[in-house]
Amino acid sequence: MSHIFAVANQKGGVGKTTTTVNLAAALAAQGQRVLLVDLDPQGNATMGSGVDKRALKKSVYHVLLGMASLVDARQTSEAGKFDTLPANRDLAGAEVEMVDLDNRETRLKRALALHDSDYDFVLIDCPPSLSLLTLNGLCAANGVIIPMQCEYYALEGLSDLVNTIKKVHANLNPDLKIIGLLRVMFDPRSTLSNQVSAQLEQHFGDKVFKTIVPRNVRLAEAPSYGLPGVIFDRAAKGAQAYLAFAAEMIERAKTF
Repeated sequence: MSHIFAVANQKGGVGKTTTTVNLAAALAAQGQRVLLVDLDPQGNATMGSGVDKRALKKSVYHVLLGMASLVDARQTSEAGKFDTLPANRDLAGAEVEMVDLDNRETRLKRALALHDSDYDFVLIDCPPSLSLLTLNGLCAANGVIIPMQCEYYALEGLSDLVNTIKKVHANLNPDLKIIGLLRVMFDPRSTLSNQVSAQLEQHFGDKVFKTIVPRNVRLAEAPSYGLPGVIFDRAAKGAQAYLAFAAEMIERAKTF
């Protein structure tokens, strides 16, 4: 049975895609069978996995609308050694087209259910808004991983996201829960970062992952080469942090 996790945060630019791609590659490097689902029309997770979004014949768009199966649309990240259900700008029109469809919130869940035994982990990169696409991600997932920066605005947005997750849990997906909060782009020299980090640990306890991902230039450079950061420069501090995070996720998964 797959562990299906949505990587979500309604705030943009907090490292959702970087986290999804690098966690997928790090889990694969530790022998896990991984599928990355790109639910963002920008297709950044697709490109970061080394898959050319401009050359796609089938994508997650076709899967959501019932025009292709997951097997037809998935691609293999040669560098990361994981499968990708890719996205491109076609996905931007999916929300309008899905409005009149039956079970519009659970179309991704139904597609993934057919391949439940194919993967150990399914990671869903959600767009930075509460849209029908994000809703599909949250309805398909068993849990949510929340990447966040340790700054004031991120803390404000966190309460909105927690409320959203509670509503989805109550109305659409009773299995959904917060798996944990991942502190990313962390600068230990910043007093504010340390204060917010301490607040998170105090309020959320063991829901805060032990791993902290530092601000790292090599992670930012990797997508331009079509590579996950953990493959681009495995020795970089950011890559080492994601490898440690993957190990922590594998351990946590045993208790779910």
